[in-house]
Formats: sequence, C-alpha cells, structure tokens
Amino acid sequence: MLKILFAGTPECAVPVLHAIAQKHHIVGILTRPPAAVGRSKKLIPSAVALATEVLKSEKRISPAAPLFTPEKLNKDVREAIAAVSPDVMVCFAYGKIFGQSMLDLFPLDAINIHPSLLPRWRGSTPVPAAILAGDTKTGVTVQQMALEMDAGDILAQCTIPLDGSETAESLLNLCAQKSADLTLSVLQKITDKTLSPMPQDHSAATFCGMLTKEMGLINWHNSAEEIDRRHRAFVPWPGTFTYKNNEKLSIQALAIATSENTQNAEPGTILTADKKNGILVQTGKGIISLIQLQRTGKKSLYWKDFLNGSAEFLTGKFNASL
Repeated sequence: MLKILFAGTPECAVPVLHAIAQKHHIVGILTRPPAAVGRSKKLIPSAVALATEVLKSEKRISPAAPLFTPEKLNKDVREAIAAVSPDVMVCFAYGKIFGQSMLDLFPLDAINIHPSLLPRWRGSTPVPAAILAGDTKTGVTVQQMALEMDAGDILAQCTIPLDGSETAESLLNLCAQKSADLTLSVLQKITDKTLSPMPQDHSAATFCGMLTKEMGLINWHNSAEEIDRRHRAFVPWPGTFTYKNNEKLSIQALAIATSENTQNAEPGTILTADKKNGILVQTGKGIISLIQLQRTGKKSLYWKDFLNGSAEFLTGKFNASL
C-alpha cells in the first residue's frame, strides 16, 4: 500500500480520489483554495475538498490526513507536505504547475492524469480541443510529471472513441471514470517496480489554450458541422450564443438539420420559425436547427415553447455581434 498525496480540484478528479482511497493510504490532499461563487461571492470549497470531508467521515481517508489549500506552493507548504512522508503524488487537474522543489518531495514518483492521448492536446482544455478538431478518438494518459507542461513520459493510456455526439461535459465525465482504473494500474506497477515509461514524441505535440466567453459567439459563416462541434465543445462553459436586434440569445441545444446547402440564403438567415418546421438557420454550409434557447433575462425554453412568446423575434437574420 502506497502513501499518496492526491492533488486535484474539480469534480472530474473525484472518481480518482475515491478509487485511490479504496486501495492506498492517502496521507494528504492538495487542492485549490475556496473560490468566490455567484453575486454574493460566497466562498465555496473545491469538489475535491468536499469529497475529502465525506471520505474522512466514512473513515476511507484518515481524519488526520491534512487538507492543503494554499494560494502558493511556498517553502512552508512544501515542508508541511514532506512531513506526511508521501511516496507518490497523484495529480488530476490541480490547477497549478509544479516546480522541481515540489516534485522532489516524492521518492517513488509524481504522476499526472491528462484527458487526452498525449502528445496530442497538451494544455488546459484537451477535452474541448478534441471535439473542436473533430477528432474520432481521444483518451486518458497517465504520465510522469515534468517541468514542461504535459511533456512527461507516458506510463499508461486508454483510448475513447468519439462518435460526434459528445459534449465537453459528458466526455470529461467519461474520462474521469476511465482515469480511476488506469491510475490504479499505474500505482500497482509502481508498487511492483514494473513501470516502463515511454518518452513522448515531442515533434507530434499539439497544444490547446484557455477558453474565453467570447469564443461562444456563433459565426454563422462557419459550416453547420463546425457550429455543432463548437456548441458541443463549449458545454457547459462558455456556452454558445448569437445576437438578434442587439439582444443576446443563448443557445442551449442545437442540431444539424442538413450538412449541405438547400437554400440560397445568407449565413445567419432564419429560414423558418414555426411549429411545423422548427427554427432553422442558414450557415456557411448546411442548416442548423435551434432546439433550446434563452433570451436575456428570461427562462431557457424548448423551441416550441419559445415560439409561443417570441415567434416575432425570430425573423430576418442573426447578427454577428452587437
């Protein structure tokens, strides 16, 4: 049984935490500090912090195991981590890059879980990146931690086929579930001293950056397939939206009506908005059907309900911007 420091923050890291708690001795948990949420700016602990408290109450993690929530990984924090004598650090979406002085604290290894098939999609948003690119497969990689982001030797991988219906949310949840067993297999190899690290082909690396709110604006000159990919990649954040009469219209659900052009209309033109044909919008190539919509300050509505009160809103063209 290994002594593990677990480092992670969001909900996707929780299944791995649970799996490790069943098989190994978690001597400490490292997570980001509570974050201010909503208009009230109430401080909310991370998903990993909340899960840790539950596991402690169930005696699956020792109540004495410290929960570290530092703003910075300074010398005092590193000394406190060293004091619990971890063998291995397991990291999944902690939210900070570790320096060498941190990695040196773990005599057996420091490993990181990354939801892509490295070296493809190094960076902070590999799940949306795979969807945006129209990849037909992705996966999970367990790698040795290195100073360069996501450049460590590969310890294990599993492949997840993509069928074009995944959202970033559903795919990340699947990656999280796959990560649990994959991580346990690597920890067993560390225990057995049978690891066979495989260097990455750095020349094949691709990279992905942070998402921004502005990226959710639909460019109707793109093809229907591109718009669909962007919509699925941006669930739940930043979401997709357009403008009509200087009002923002959020699109919670859409579908490709056809991938080919069937009408001679400008991109962004609202072709139909009735209960027989639905809400159909011309794109640069193909037609998009809007399924779930939300006007500013109003409820999100299924398209038929939306038409009951806003049919007059859906005439003409959507704007590219305000």
